[in-house]
Amino acid sequence: MSDVELARIPAGELPVAGAGRGPRVESFEIGVYPVTEEQLGEVLGVTAAHPRRPAVQLSWLRAVRFCNALSEWEGLDPAYAVDGDEVRWYDDSDGYRLPTEREWEYACRAGSRAAHYGPLAEIAWTAADNLSSPQNVGGRHPNLFGLFDMLGNVSEWCWDLFAPDAGSRDRVFRGGGFADAATSVRAGTRRGARPDSAHDDIGLRVARGAVA
Repeated sequence: MSDVELARIPAGELPVAGAGRGPRVESFEIGVYPVTEEQLGEVLGVTAAHPRRPAVQLSWLRAVRFCNALSEWEGLDPAYAVDGDEVRWYDDSDGYRLPTEREWEYACRAGSRAAHYGPLAEIAWTAADNLSSPQNVGGRHPNLFGLFDMLGNVSEWCWDLFAPDAGSRDRVFRGGGFADAATSVRAGTRRGARPDSAHDDIGLRVARGAVA
């Protein structure tokens, strides 16, 4: 299948506003681009209408299953045990997985404490571009880790529950999409949706690496 290009993200502290020290994030790998329609289609055995666009209309549960299928394709141990809508994460697995919310933000910021890692019009597709669909990945400038489309184009599922203290099953998605205003396309903005819901502006970016 089409290679999933990964970048090694060095360990460090999550940048926070002000002079405080943020939580530490261990080294891990993450996709240079969101998963494309072509990559999803090859794993599922379907033809992609727009090969280089980010894959969308996939729920959090389907994203988890895609990670497992990709792991099996490459001979890696799956990161998840899936039983219906119940998912257990083997956090010592070497297989593909969704990034944690902390990993995602750390990778997105790439050392920046600002809301954006560059001028928004140069790094992200947003509502200001008057688009009706996602755009091909890699069309705007990357961040300092060499990652494209971390902001804008499509939001991306993360592993974490959105509001665990409230008992909600909603899962986090980050980054903002092509139809979102600038106020929603920020490194620190977080939103959530049901794990079985699918949307035309939410995709995924895979990660790898054990989590302590």
